[in-house]
Amino acid sequence: MSQEKYIHVVVATGSWDQDDLRYRRHRFAEYLRQKEETEEVIWVCPTPVRNDQRFRKLPNGIMEYQIPDILPPRIFRFGRYLDPFYKNKLNELKIYLNERNTFKHVLWFTFPGFPLLAELTKWNKIVYDCSDLWAAPIGGKQSLVMKWREKSIHSAENRIINESNSIFCTSDFLHETVKKNPFSADKDVHVLENGVEFNNFNESQVTGDHRLTSLPKPVIGFLGGIKPKLDFELVKKLAVTYPDWSIVFIGPDGTNGSEEFKELLKEQNIHWLGKVDPAIVPEYMKAIDIGILPYKESIYNRAVFPLKLFEFLAAGKPVVGMNLPSTIKYQEPGVYIYSDTNDDFISSLTDVASEIGNPLLIEKRIEAAKEKDWKNIFNQLYSRGLDSKL
Repeated sequence: MSQEKYIHVVVATGSWDQDDLRYRRHRFAEYLRQKEETEEVIWVCPTPVRNDQRFRKLPNGIMEYQIPDILPPRIFRFGRYLDPFYKNKLNELKIYLNERNTFKHVLWFTFPGFPLLAELTKWNKIVYDCSDLWAAPIGGKQSLVMKWREKSIHSAENRIINESNSIFCTSDFLHETVKKNPFSADKDVHVLENGVEFNNFNESQVTGDHRLTSLPKPVIGFLGGIKPKLDFELVKKLAVTYPDWSIVFIGPDGTNGSEEFKELLKEQNIHWLGKVDPAIVPEYMKAIDIGILPYKESIYNRAVFPLKLFEFLAAGKPVVGMNLPSTIKYQEPGVYIYSDTNDDFISSLTDVASEIGNPLLIEKRIEAAKEKDWKNIFNQLYSRGLDSKL
C-alpha cells in the first residue's frame, strides 16, 4: 500500500526572505518539506507589493503564495484580518488545492492572518502555532488606530482558535492566555517553546579576521530583528556606564525610524552591523562574549520566548535578559541571568564578564541548550498536530 501524502499550507507573516531573518515558522516549513510523506509545502504570506504572479517556487523547494495588501503602507495591513479585503485573492490557491484533492491537506496558522483559509478546502487538520500576543502593541504604546487593529486581530484569532484541531504556544503566558479564550474550551493546547539548531551553533568556528575580533572586549551582543520591543534607553545606559565595552547590534532595523535607536547609535561604543546572512549567524554568536536580551516591560513581551536564548547558550555564551518572564525558569548563575531592574541588568553583566571563559560554565550553558534542538520540538509539533482529535 502506498504511503499517504500531505500538502502542508503554512500561513506566515511575510514573504520567505523578508528581512533575511529565520523564524520558527521558516524552520518548521523546512522540517515539513523534508518529511518523507510530504508532497508539498505552500508558504502563504502577505506582501505589500502587488504581483500578478501569486505562486513562486523557492530555492528550497517550498512553494510561496503571496497575498498583496490593499496598499503598501503599514497602516493598510488591517486587510490581512478582514475577509472582504483578501477573499478573492485566495481563488488561485483554492483551485490549486482542489486539483490536488487526492492528497491530505493540513493547514498550519503561525499568525492570525487570513482566517477565511480555514474554509478554503476540506482540511484534514488545522493547527495554530501561536508565537506572539499578536494583538498587543509591540512597542507598548496604544492609540485609537492600535485599538481598532487589536479588535480586528482578536476577532481573526478567535476564528482560527475555533477552527483549529490543536493549538501550540511558545510560552507559558501565551498558553494561559489561549486557555482562557472561550473558543479553546474543547481544544488540545500545548506549550512548545522555541529551540535551537544545536549543532550549527555549538560547532561553529570564528575565523581570525572576523569583523568582531578587532573590537575592544568584552563584546556584548544582540542578534535579531531590531524592533520597538527592545529597551534602547537601557542599552544606552549600559554604553555610558562602560564606555570601554563594545556593544553590538546585528540585524535589520525594524524600528520604523525610532528616535531612541538613532540616539543610541551616537554612542561611540555602540556598533550596528545591519543584517547578515542567516547561515553565518552562528559564527557571530561565537564571536560575541555575552548575549543580551534587553526587552521593555510590556504586555507583548510577557508572551515572548526569544529565539536567541538557546542559540547563545549552544554557542557557550552567557546571557543576560530582562522583562521576559517566560525565561525566568531557565536562570542559573553564569548561564542565564534574569534581571528585574535596569541596575540589576547592568550589574549582572559586570558579574558575568568575569566568568566568560570559565570551562565549567561553558559546559553548563551548552547542556542547557542541548535538549532544545528544533528537531525534538518539531517532532512533537508534527506528531501532536496530526494526531489531534477532529
